[in-house]
Amino acid sequence: MILRRAILAGLVLLGACSRAAPDDRAAQDRPFPRADRPVAKVVSTQWSTEELRDRQGEAQDVMDEAGVAPGMTVADIGAGEGYYTVRLAARVGEKGRVLAEDIDSGALTRLGARVEREQLDTVSIKPGAPDDPQLPAHSFDRVFLIHMYHEIAEPYAFLWRLWPALKPGGSVVVVDAERPTAQHGTPTALLLCEFESAGFRLVAFRRKPDVSGYYAQFAAAENGRPEPGKMRSCREEASRITGR
Repeated sequence: MILRRAILAGLVLLGACSRAAPDDRAAQDRPFPRADRPVAKVVSTQWSTEELRDRQGEAQDVMDEAGVAPGMTVADIGAGEGYYTVRLAARVGEKGRVLAEDIDSGALTRLGARVEREQLDTVSIKPGAPDDPQLPAHSFDRVFLIHMYHEIAEPYAFLWRLWPALKPGGSVVVVDAERPTAQHGTPTALLLCEFESAGFRLVAFRRKPDVSGYYAQFAAAENGRPEPGKMRSCREEASRITGR
């Protein structure tokens, strides 16, 4: 009798351990895979000084790689103080458009003042959300995610909702560091896996020491955007990187 009770108690404990932990995410994000890796905290809205970045030719190099041209419509997600925003505006010219977005209200206020001060009439500013860039569909030739991808708390939901914003032939540009997300970078294997899971394909990749990391460019995959419940989790890649 004692042995039987011990076995039953063990089975109850085993059953409790095997049950998945409750999903405490927002309801709209629960259909998507959970991000099985740390999310970097936002410690600053400025990645580096603008003077240093210009000396290294960062923005010009990245815009050249991305093929940004006059007349394009581009989005700068995680725009911060507007380093890329103002340079993108100069590149796309009077016939182009730039949408600058951030989740930090203080950064948007400062950026708004800068846009007004520099009379950047082709720049619009709007707040975003951690799980949704809230971009209008079929509107952008390029979407830039510069030194901020590791701060996205819900990457699968975010990328899935970004997918429809691209025009035909449009693409998403990522610049990030080759280090763990907790250390303000995104390992390449994890980046490629998460984008592929959301229905993107890699079209360009370059190691970029001048931007302390890499340049990656993605387009919409030919087979389209998957249903959220059918998206592949990158748990294996994240576990291999984090050792968990």
